[in-house]
Amino acid sequence: MMRLISMLFIMMMTVFPSEGRSLSFDNNALRNTLSVLSQSPELKNKIDPLVLSQALSGYYSLKEQGKVNRDGILTVIDFNRPSIDERLFVIDINKCRLLYSGLVAHGSGSGDNYAQSFSNLNGSHRSSLGFYTTGDTYDGKNGYSLKLLGMERGINDNAEARSIVIHGARYVSHDYIRQHGRLGRSQGCPALSFDSIQEVINLIKGGSCLFIYHAGSGYASKSTLLNPDLVSLHKVRSNSIFNAHQNV
Repeated sequence: MMRLISMLFIMMMTVFPSEGRSLSFDNNALRNTLSVLSQSPELKNKIDPLVLSQALSGYYSLKEQGKVNRDGILTVIDFNRPSIDERLFVIDINKCRLLYSGLVAHGSGSGDNYAQSFSNLNGSHRSSLGFYTTGDTYDGKNGYSLKLLGMERGINDNAEARSIVIHGARYVSHDYIRQHGRLGRSQGCPALSFDSIQEVINLIKGGSCLFIYHAGSGYASKSTLLNPDLVSLHKVRSNSIFNAHQNV
């Protein structure tokens, strides 16, 4: 029964893309990869098929634009889940296998056990949604860390200015959950446990794609990576505003 539901979902996603998007790349790769991943015993009970579909859509869009330097590595963070659950997943798309899954903290401004509000603003201490690519590693106040580059204007493009990075934190552990009923929270960074930070960073560093998702934020309808038609709409609006100023 679950296999039938998964197959019906995949068919609907390819025939009726969500949010009315029109994908610029050949979606055969997306459809085939989604089909295999959705049936993987490692993934089918961990990642929502809708989240995985959107993650793959953005990944292939960024890859087509030449913005993905690490081919085949996709990280998904599902902030629909509470902080006590594993909600960070590193996937090898080429081999259709799960490389890592684990805990990840959200920003203190986003909520307690659940992340519910998001921001691109400096000082908000909120997490930012959307697609990123991974940048350089460095040793900072939290030890071995990884810079993130926001790929979506107005959604996460202030990531560098906000110093949004992947780093280790003592408040990301099962012991912390047992004591407090949730993970601790960051200043907006996706923080991991110190036990796993080196493994994860080494898996995804060097220009791979990372996707942070939440369903109730309205993010999907605003993302130009998931809705390429919005790019043309933004250009039309910008040109209209420019022409209006020129005619004043």
